[in-house]
Amino acid sequence: MIVTIDGVAASGKSSVSSGVARALRIPYLSSGLLYRAATWAALQHGLSLTDAQPLLSLLDAWEAAGQGLKLRPLPTGNQVWQGEHDLTALLHTAEVDARVSTVAALPELRDWVNAQLRALTPPFLAEGRDMGSTVFPQADHKFFLYASPRVRAGRRVLERDQSIESVEAALKLRDEQDARQSAPAPDAVRIDTGSGTLPEIIGQVLAYLPGR
Repeated sequence: MIVTIDGVAASGKSSVSSGVARALRIPYLSSGLLYRAATWAALQHGLSLTDAQPLLSLLDAWEAAGQGLKLRPLPTGNQVWQGEHDLTALLHTAEVDARVSTVAALPELRDWVNAQLRALTPPFLAEGRDMGSTVFPQADHKFFLYASPRVRAGRRVLERDQSIESVEAALKLRDEQDARQSAPAPDAVRIDTGSGTLPEIIGQVLAYLPGR
């Protein structure tokens, strides 16, 4: 079984996906962390954010040296490691937030991330922007999460040392940048995560999964 949960930035995808995956007793995969890791790598090495080739060359060199980026789907959440180094805490910064959409728009980089995900063996829940529409169109169940910019900003400001107004403005810009890859799959169930608590939203998703 493959379940996909897509949605706009700060719509609660990771929290909902984690809760649903725990209820189903399957791993969940956060594609966004791989895009964040690639963005972090580009920033750390002063690479272009609009030309995929230098970044892919770096990622290939890391892989050849046994230091490649690896997504670890754990029950408590996803991590990204480079060799023996856990990068996860470095990937949720305002700098990465502001640039990950640019990197994620590179077709070659998207192919690299998608290949990492497709190499994994089901069952699993895949969370991201286009998991149901592009990466796993054959998924058994597909969901798309959304909420108003103000609701999403209220959540994210708890994780950032920024004002809610600046976070909301950044999210609106991110929505514009992500519009193409954030389009829901035609057969996805749309859920407004501003309409209930986290347990309630998880319950809504699980209600669509009979026989779980």
